[in-house]
Amino acid sequence: MYPHTHKEELAMEERTKMDMEGEEKALNIYFIPYLAPGHMIPLCDIATLFALRRQNVTIITTPSNAQILGKSIPLNQHLRIHTVPFPSQEVGLPDGVESLSAAIDLENLRKIFQATTLLQPPIQHFVEQHPPDCIVADFLFPWVDELANKLQIPRLSFNGFSLFAICALESVKAHSLYDSASFVIPGLPHSIVMNATPPKQMSEMLEALLETVFKSNGIIVNNFAELDGEEYIKHYEKTTGHKAWHLGPASLIRRTVQEKAQRGQQSVVSVDECLSWLDSKPDNSVLYICFGSLCLFPDKQLYEIACGIEASGNEFVWVVPEKKGKEDESEEEKGKWLPKGFEERNIQKKKGSIIRGWAPQVMILSHTAVGAFMTHCGWNSTVEAVSAGVPMITWPVHGEQFYNEKLITQVRQIGVEVGAAEWSSIGIGEREKVVGRDNIEKAVRRLMDGGGDEAEKIRKYAREFGDKAKHAAQEGGSSHRNLTAVIDDLKISRDRKLLV
Repeated sequence: MYPHTHKEELAMEERTKMDMEGEEKALNIYFIPYLAPGHMIPLCDIATLFALRRQNVTIITTPSNAQILGKSIPLNQHLRIHTVPFPSQEVGLPDGVESLSAAIDLENLRKIFQATTLLQPPIQHFVEQHPPDCIVADFLFPWVDELANKLQIPRLSFNGFSLFAICALESVKAHSLYDSASFVIPGLPHSIVMNATPPKQMSEMLEALLETVFKSNGIIVNNFAELDGEEYIKHYEKTTGHKAWHLGPASLIRRTVQEKAQRGQQSVVSVDECLSWLDSKPDNSVLYICFGSLCLFPDKQLYEIACGIEASGNEFVWVVPEKKGKEDESEEEKGKWLPKGFEERNIQKKKGSIIRGWAPQVMILSHTAVGAFMTHCGWNSTVEAVSAGVPMITWPVHGEQFYNEKLITQVRQIGVEVGAAEWSSIGIGEREKVVGRDNIEKAVRRLMDGGGDEAEKIRKYAREFGDKAKHAAQEGGSSHRNLTAVIDDLKISRDRKLLV
């Protein structure tokens, strides 16, 4: 908390009086999400949380993303979207391709990334012409730090990571652990055993971005304090000297089936069709499989997944990202990576469902039929599963996901590992290693066969954390209190500036 002068105390008394009269001036906050679903969706949900507290929120994004957001968040007098043009022509992209999830290959990925760097001038111009009380920006826009300093306004950072993952990243950096295939992360509250080595170039990029995060007035975390744990919140603040605000799980603002179904992009499957299929299944009988929008497995890996889940004997919903640029393929061509007769034995007999494209994940996870989630451990997916009380089968691929896996399996014991050991910098492209069908079948059976003490214990812990997540987001819960504290601190900062 800030030290207050007598002059500031008088101003705060005046604010308290206005509070009582219901006339207090709302904050004007700009949110700048990065152009990838795993970053944009949670940050825009967090923006909605501020708007629901009657603060004036502006989300700054590009036209195509604005269209998607306009359908999935409640635009009103407190929440609006400001668009800046996306530089498609400058980088050689077709119109409408404005998100990393639209990349069809490494070249497209590079072009989209380059385009996001060109967004600085139009965003900066808008912010300078209409200065807000605070900017909340994704850490992949590090230039916002200089802009906020220039305008002398607070900046809060967001990166879509768990605080645990940031603590792990910082510890690996401090001890230069980039060479061992297996190692224990030193200095953390728990003994965390890693079975894969982070790519050095990726780690150095994340570490540089975090240096800019630590210069901000605080980091906003799409999580609740009880999942990261008080021990990691204290560790973070002690080792970095930086403030973290847990405001999640942001997905819990979606309460109705329709609100859950509309989160993110347009689903390729109808809500009624999806619900009807799930409604026909017993509780905890369905395995949900999804590796996010930025992870595209090669055909040989998809084949092993199909063999593994079929061998497990479980019913399943499997989300496979549509291969961009190949939407016109026949059904036979789209399924060429499946074992012979797989669709006849599973899909046609209603034992399984394959969704090719975007799925209503929050809605699926919240259904009682879903008993486990095979996931890439992207933080968005992880916290959605935790919120629904669903245990996980962890299969990290890139980014900070291998750290998230350890929070899930070693620290909170709400999942089991499939045995992935190849840590990539990105989710697209060929891989040296394939996770075999035997490993996949074994991991599925550990959670889904039931009756075992291990599975029952994991399921119990998952349910408990689901309850804690819901409580955190409710009035009086930890995340609800943190949001109140952030708003109060920002108002004090604004009023102090007005007094200068």
